Amino acid sequence: MTPDNRLDETDLKILRTLQDNARITTKELAAKVNLSTTPVFERLKRLEREGYIKKYVAILDAEKLNQGFLVFCSVKLKQMSRDVANDFVKVIQNVPQVTACYNVAGEFDYLLTINAPNMRYYNDFVINTLGTIESIGSILSTFVMKEIKQNHGFYL
Repeated sequence: MTPDNRLDETDLKILRTLQDNARITTKELAAKVNLSTTPVFERLKRLEREGYIKKYVAILDAEKLNQGFLVFCSVKLKQMSRDVANDFVKVIQNVPQVTACYNVAGEFDYLLTINAPNMRYYNDFVINTLGTIESIGSILSTFVMKEIKQNHGFYL
């Protein structure tokens, strides 16, 4: 069992396998974890129900979709309060160009990731989208020159 005693080694094998290929059939998954299909199906349903599996997604190629210009945008709010932070989060959740948003400790309050086609697009985004959010005090943009590693899963 894992430290929280909720997942055993078979559950972890299932999760590791799904991180590699979420389109694997239950039959193929059962063979990989040395169980029959029925218990694997039941385990999958439990892992989904208990929130270990949030959803299944396709990982798209940003370059092929002309979204390969990746920016980490650090945001500092003018002031930090619960209401200001909640308002900022509500706005950012509705900005489709922001692919991730993290509340961070340190000099800045939030770290955003933005995929864009190019610098001109990102410049327009900063001026016309981020620039309209009253609570933002400052931003710092860091541009990715080359992706070295991107693992969409966890080490289990």
